[in-house]
Order: sequence, then C-alpha cells, then structure tokens
Amino acid sequence: MKEVYTALTIAGTDPSGGAGIQADLKTFQELEVYGMSVITAVVSQNTMGVKMYLDMPLELIESQIDAVFEDIPPHAVKTGMLSRTPVIELVAAKLKQYRVQHYVMDPVMVAKSGDPLVAEDARRKLAEVLLPLCEVVTPNLPEAEVLLGREIRDLPAMRDAAKRLVEEYGVKVAVVKGGHLDGEARDVIYDGSVMEELAAPKVKTPHTHGTGCTFSAAITAQLAKGASVFESVALAKEFITCAVRDTLGIGKGHGPTNHWAYRQQR
Repeated sequence: MKEVYTALTIAGTDPSGGAGIQADLKTFQELEVYGMSVITAVVSQNTMGVKMYLDMPLELIESQIDAVFEDIPPHAVKTGMLSRTPVIELVAAKLKQYRVQHYVMDPVMVAKSGDPLVAEDARRKLAEVLLPLCEVVTPNLPEAEVLLGREIRDLPAMRDAAKRLVEEYGVKVAVVKGGHLDGEARDVIYDGSVMEELAAPKVKTPHTHGTGCTFSAAITAQLAKGASVFESVALAKEFITCAVRDTLGIGKGHGPTNHWAYRQQR
C-alpha cells in the first residue's frame, strides 16, 4: 500500500476560508498530505478584519490533541494562532509528551487587517517555551521584531535575526520572511551553519490574506513527506508565490490566496 503522509495543524479558524485552520487544510490537501486539525480558537473574521474570537477551553484543546495522537499520529505538526499563555504551555507540553520531531511554528500575532490575535504576555511565552521546540519557525518582519525585541528594516538585520533565533532561542532552522521590505520578496533561511536566501518577484495585490498560514503549512506538508528543511522551504516559497500571483480576486478587503495555483502550474 502507498504510505499516507499526515500533518496536524493546531490553530484558530477563519470562516472566510483564507487563513487559519482552513488555509492549512487546503494546503495539506494540495500537497497530497492527509490533514488534521486542533482548534484553539473560533475566530469570526473575513478579508476585512476580525470581528471577535472565542478561545477553546484548555481541556477541549488537550482532548483534541490526544484524540489525534492516539489514533493517527502526524508525521509533522504546525501551530498558528495560540492566543494566550495557558494554551502555549499546554501545546509545548504535548509536543514534548508525543516527542514531535517535525514542528513548524507560524508565530501568528496580528491578522492581515492589523487586528491583534495574541495577548501581550503570550507573545513572550511563545519565545520562551515554544521556540526551543521548533524545527522551523517562520516569522515575518513584524513578528520577528516582537520575538527579538528589535527593529528589522533591511536584509542584514534579517540575517542577524535568523542567527539570533537559532543561536539564542534554540530554533533548529529560522526562516525570516522579508515581504514587508521594498523590492523582491526575499526570505532568509539559517540552520546554525548555512545561511541561504530565496527570492521571488513581489506581486502588487491586496489579496494576501493567509499567506503566512499557507507558507508554513506547505513547509509542514513537505516535512511530513520526508523532505529536508531547505527543500521544504523552497517548495513552500514556490507554492505561496503561485498562490499570490494567480489571485482569485475575491473578498472586499485583503482577499485570500489561490491554494490550487501551484497544482495548476505543474
């Protein structure tokens, strides 16, 4: 029988389908990985912004995680929206309990609309208890600035941020995304010994809702299939570039990316 690769996302929802759990599952499916999900928060949002969200009880989050691992242990796990400190501590404990080897953290802090998704104290806890468990962390520049407590305004600062995440916080591989800078969409990847950069032409479009979720989910899917981190990041870069370039053009605000664009170009 053909081996079925599996991946788990632990995150919040997006009823409009462009980000969060929904974006992760779409990405897993497009990359031929069986996707599973643990919901940490139910979020009322669309392409124009976040209306409200409701955190799931800790016991329900724990029960969801246990239900997945005791039946279909995932080959890789990613986290997205972890909005409060007790949730972060619970997820860290579960990653250790189940000895998760391939863990990707998308340090979701603010929605594309600018609405905050993580409490202030929880941002510090992300760095303290989850970064040391990461095989890969994928912050954009604002997220990296929060994690490291410093401004990042150019490529040398991005390289330094990637080094600090690995050497000071214990991350195995840091991917610092430079989409907020002028010029090309350039990302820096550092694994403690090798520093690489991936660049793609920047697309002028408002339809970028869920790019971080989708990018990190693509990395997770590839790791689940046994690809190396650098191979996984390279494919994820291609996946998200296609998703932004071949936009769907829907939504009244920051519209969603096109999750099937990568498949259609192959």
